[in-house]
Amino acid sequence: MTDRYCVFGNPIAHSKSPMIHAAFAEQTGEDIDYTAMEAPLDDFAGAWRRFIAAGGRGANVTVPFKEQAFTLCDTLSERARRAGAVNTLVVGGDGHTHGDTTDGVGLVRDLEHHGVDLTGARILVLGAGGAVRGVLEPLLAAGPVSILVANRTGSKAEALAADFKALGVIQGGGFEAVTGPFDLVVNGTSASLSGDLPPLPDDLFAEGATAYDMMYGAEPTVFLRWAGGLGALPIDGLGMLVEQAAESFLLWRGKRPLTAAVRERLRRVLQTK
Repeated sequence: MTDRYCVFGNPIAHSKSPMIHAAFAEQTGEDIDYTAMEAPLDDFAGAWRRFIAAGGRGANVTVPFKEQAFTLCDTLSERARRAGAVNTLVVGGDGHTHGDTTDGVGLVRDLEHHGVDLTGARILVLGAGGAVRGVLEPLLAAGPVSILVANRTGSKAEALAADFKALGVIQGGGFEAVTGPFDLVVNGTSASLSGDLPPLPDDLFAEGATAYDMMYGAEPTVFLRWAGGLGALPIDGLGMLVEQAAESFLLWRGKRPLTAAVRERLRRVLQTK
């Protein structure tokens, strides 16, 4: 019997997750059906219950439902509990819903794929929303010397950093307080969606630094174009998307798929549109 999975979002028609998980299923020989489902903005919990009732075994969750997914779980992984959001739902044998977040693992694995060494690195993370909260624990676990979280509203970044201070050297503040150099700068703001650039100094990047944007597209974001012009290695978030999906697949099926070929296929799809 084919097991059913999906990705919930609103909107969701643009999602590449069905393509990714179809490739994973083919590679691993797992019999699954994975679709994209648009949940009502005012009834995500109902959409999830209906999906389970129809035989659903698990789901990915994207904007704007990650925080709502967190609240409906019967059990949570520690990393999801700390992030305060869930992007992976698993239906247990007892019918209970378990929640996890794989975004941070996806980011760290993608950085590793690109040869970025986080041990002893000076890291700047831009933004203080849910996307950033979900990646701080894995970044801190990778052993950087320090992380600075910077946000337009500095107090929000300070509060976020305080939540993670037990895990490593982390501080928060406003964009105006940012002084480099940094070995890695991660853009977790939504500025790239509107073509904007956070107000940042030109001396942000150390020699050999990496600039990472969680967004991705056929063309580099304005942040990556700016960073590349200053000598940083620009990387977009397409690999993070694939790697977080692989971690979700592992949670559901007990098998970790290989990601390199899927990355390449997805990049080709983006470039032909």
